[in-house]
Amino acid sequence: MNEPATSIMGLVLAAGCSARMGRPKQLLPLNGRPLLQHVIDAAMAAQELTSVTVVLGHAADEIRAALELSLRDVHVIVNPRYREGQSTSLRAGLAAAPARVAAAAVLLGDQPSLAPIRIDEVVRAFRAAQTPVARPTYDDDTPGHPVVLARSVWPAVTTLDSDDGARTVLAAHPEWLTHIHLGGQTPVDIDTPADYERARHAPAR
Repeated sequence: MNEPATSIMGLVLAAGCSARMGRPKQLLPLNGRPLLQHVIDAAMAAQELTSVTVVLGHAADEIRAALELSLRDVHVIVNPRYREGQSTSLRAGLAAAPARVAAAAVLLGDQPSLAPIRIDEVVRAFRAAQTPVARPTYDDDTPGHPVVLARSVWPAVTTLDSDDGARTVLAAHPEWLTHIHLGGQTPVDIDTPADYERARHAPAR
């Protein structure tokens, strides 16, 4: 079983340049808030997270200025290497974690439908697991987020390159991974204008 983790941070990866959207998707208005704000608010509302770190990159100043970050222990860092892929943002976020943080729950900044209760379910399962990584699956058995990474696996994760996130390491070390079946719909990435239009017309969370 994992050692008691008194501090688990939410790590929101939101540094990308939104190439398929054609404009910073982090700022797209959705139910009265920027799209990225939905993810940050969900992380802040999750009872199992003690802090939230947001990794920005493209248009970082503009995005930061549009966000409400004063409600809880939220930190923003900027990844100057964001064009090299998501793995650089993951490395930057983990490197910025305070020493007290025992694990990181990795969230994607373009999944505004992810609910706080889902984050808490995965973190609680991680705390009870025999492995250093927990990852949820949903009704279609698609792996999703948040992925919770114990500090013990961070050195392996931070050797990654490109846009694979932690997938390459987890594929190489399946023994590290506990799958948590949550059920329900997999949180949808908002990557294209069509994705955004569907999100705009979906029921508000």
